[in-house]
Amino acid sequence: MDNSFEILDLSSLGRNKTWVQKAFGDISKRSAAQQITIGGVSGWVTGFLFIKVTKAVVVTMGLSLILIQVAQHQGYIKINYRAIQSEIKRTKDVINKEANRHYPGVVENAKRFLQKNMFLAGGFAGGFLIGVAF
Repeated sequence: MDNSFEILDLSSLGRNKTWVQKAFGDISKRSAAQQITIGGVSGWVTGFLFIKVTKAVVVTMGLSLILIQVAQHQGYIKINYRAIQSEIKRTKDVINKEANRHYPGVVENAKRFLQKNMFLAGGFAGGFLIGVAF
């Protein structure tokens, strides 16, 4: 009996791929029905989670703003609104500059992805709207 085996190294096959590519492969090569289903389910989950997280964030921020306003009205704190506005403007400029430097082609990449995966994007949009409705 011959016990010679060939060893295959498969460790390099999955590198340089995102977890979505590993899980689904190239979605654009699948049928339109599969693309719509994958897009719809992922959109529904995203929309559902978006609403749940957004509600928690809005409640927390609203309560914080009310607390700050009450504290200011009672004289516990003093707010310099001019300093806040200038800091917001400076921060916005820095964020825009850094975003353009680090992510220069985001819009073009998004357009290309949507054109290549129209069924997936349509299913995602529909699923997102359904998820938001729940």
